[in-house]
Amino acid sequence: MKNKKVTVLDWGLIDYKEAWDKQEALFADTVKIKIELRQKQVAAGDVEDDDDTLTPNYLIFCQHPHVYTLGKSGKPEHLLLDENGLKEKNAAYYPINRGGDITYHGPGQLVCYPIIDLDNFFTDIHLYLRTLEEAIILTLADYGLKAGRYPGYTGVWFDADNENARKICALGVRCSRWVTMHGLAFNINTNLDYFKNIIPCGIDDKAVTSMQQELGRAVDFNEVQKILQHHISVLFDMELVAQ
Repeated sequence: MKNKKVTVLDWGLIDYKEAWDKQEALFADTVKIKIELRQKQVAAGDVEDDDDTLTPNYLIFCQHPHVYTLGKSGKPEHLLLDENGLKEKNAAYYPINRGGDITYHGPGQLVCYPIIDLDNFFTDIHLYLRTLEEAIILTLADYGLKAGRYPGYTGVWFDADNENARKICALGVRCSRWVTMHGLAFNINTNLDYFKNIIPCGIDDKAVTSMQQELGRAVDFNEVQKILQHHISVLFDMELVAQ
């Protein structure tokens, strides 16, 4: 039996390390439940799950104060600031346990952390990434913006087929026992100057953009969040539960 119920959490503007710790706790609890359920099923000859023991799912939205994060496959030299430079920019820096290279998070950027058991939906990490990308593409389309994918790269891009290619959403995830954490960073009203201090995602010849830059105006952040939440729920066939 699959649990399609997903608890929606809005953490607002939250310190990156605090959010990471909270993610890790939810992730660890979900993995623990999966391991215990499996042990129970094996011992009992495959018992049927009930609603009280199904693995939970979470869809978390937040923003972070200025911070740079480096994924497991990233290179530290892609951060172009030393310790003093970070202090001058009032920015933190963390090497973390997601995939991908270096990226920036800050106010005006919508961060989404799905902590979901893909056994409840589909067990295909590539499809998972492409589905998150599709939710961003559909959200941008609702604002009259035509975005797409860049072959060979994750994330969502404009004009990926020419020299004007620019990235508006980065993805980096961790998955263990089909439970996910980390997620996507979607530039809405983001201060793009902070990207000048890194080689974003290890790509040094492509630009970064935001909805504000593409539309020439600031965008209602909460409205975008609600639209993205809707598209994610439809694409994954989720039953959203507010907390």
